[in-house]
Amino acid sequence: MPLLNEEAPALPMDAQGILELAARSMFQLFSSVSQGMFLVDRSGRIVWVNEGYQRFLPALGFSSVDQFVGRTVEEVIPNTQMRRVLETGQPVLIDLLTNKAGTFVVSRIPLRDEAERGIGAIGIVLFDHPETTLQPLIGKFALLQRDLDDARRELASQRSRSLAVSGDGQRRAKYTFASFVGSSPAASEVKRQARRAAQSSSPVLLLGETGTGKELLAHAIHAASSRASGPFVSVNIAAVPDTLLEAEFFGVAPGAYTGADRKGRDGKFKLADGGTLFLDEIGDMPQSLQAKLLRALQEGEIEPLGSNKLVPFNVRVVAATSRDLGALVREGRFREDLFYRLHVLPVRVPPLRERRSDIPALVEVLGEDLALRNGTAPPELQADAMALLAGQPWRGNIRELRNVLEQAAMRSDSQSIDAYQLENILREAGVEPAAPVPHAVSEPRALGDECYLRPLAEQVAELEQRAIAAALKAHGGNKQATARQLGISRATLYGRLENPD
Repeated sequence: MPLLNEEAPALPMDAQGILELAARSMFQLFSSVSQGMFLVDRSGRIVWVNEGYQRFLPALGFSSVDQFVGRTVEEVIPNTQMRRVLETGQPVLIDLLTNKAGTFVVSRIPLRDEAERGIGAIGIVLFDHPETTLQPLIGKFALLQRDLDDARRELASQRSRSLAVSGDGQRRAKYTFASFVGSSPAASEVKRQARRAAQSSSPVLLLGETGTGKELLAHAIHAASSRASGPFVSVNIAAVPDTLLEAEFFGVAPGAYTGADRKGRDGKFKLADGGTLFLDEIGDMPQSLQAKLLRALQEGEIEPLGSNKLVPFNVRVVAATSRDLGALVREGRFREDLFYRLHVLPVRVPPLRERRSDIPALVEVLGEDLALRNGTAPPELQADAMALLAGQPWRGNIRELRNVLEQAAMRSDSQSIDAYQLENILREAGVEPAAPVPHAVSEPRALGDECYLRPLAEQVAELEQRAIAAALKAHGGNKQATARQLGISRATLYGRLENPD
């Protein structure tokens, strides 16, 4: 009787042989179980299609494989992103492709030679008619999407309330780092610095213009710190009269002066014990109080007004200012020793004009918040309106942007808002609108044949962006209608808007 190992085929013993076997097996598997496959060479020309893919050819306008093979992929497959895979060398494992042949779930995988040089790519149709074949998955996704929408509405509702007060009277932070909207390099960097600051117990100094989100970051730092379960207490120094600031900070002993509460009154340092004290507009603090604040921070104890008793506290201080503290120190209007005490972990919050690419996301979030507050549908900005917003200097930053959006939403008879409406609002506020900055690729610089003497992929991408901008404008910024007219999915449209290159 022959031994089992004499009958079974042996696996390759070397790594290269195993890799070749695996690649061959995976190719055969995908070719048999997928709905269709095709290969393109380095230049993007179709070189092979399997039998499964051939059934899509009539819907694409081809009666035979010979008409299909040998042509560039953009010519024969509308809306394909295969060119991007060839240029970047990065796979797209799951994507939705919609064209006149239907809607498909596809994968695009680059092919490389032994020297890791790109030699082509393979396109795989995993599912056709995903609305039926993937119905269980789509149903689960729809349920998750509804839950996410409910959570967003609840978060927006929480943001609209005052600081939540717990049963023991302690006030908590109401924002996290997720509340700081933006994925631009400037926004990502400030969130990175703030997250690192949250892991420390040292004072944090938030620097930046008014309306940039300093208070939001102060909440987020507290929420991400080891003190998150403790109180978050804030004081806007600019909003408290100088004569009341000392009592506001350190509290008042019982009967300290005529008319004082017989039970006394705790100051902000005491209220924030075990948590975080946020000192907003620290640059406006009167010099008479700066020395007392410095001593409190150094010694960890305060002396309430009218008392001879020292009260210890455990507070992490986060300060913020829109003023140039360094200049105030040089002018003698801010104590140098207090400056160094606070300037341990400085975090500069960038103005909106340094992160213009975040404006569409901010507009969407602010619009949803306005809609929830007012019980209306969120405003839809046309492409020219978004381009106008991107070009403004925004002296008031996000606070000013919100004001402009709210005015536009309240004045408009429809959800759609165009650039003309925004220009009027800006002018009424005494601001001459700056030139718009379109997100779409600009027009060719020349009208002659020389403007076409560029890589074809670049020209195709440029035309695609102009088509998207035109469709958005025609549909008043409605992305669902835009995607439907262009014959692409909304996910694909969002991908083009976020990554126009």
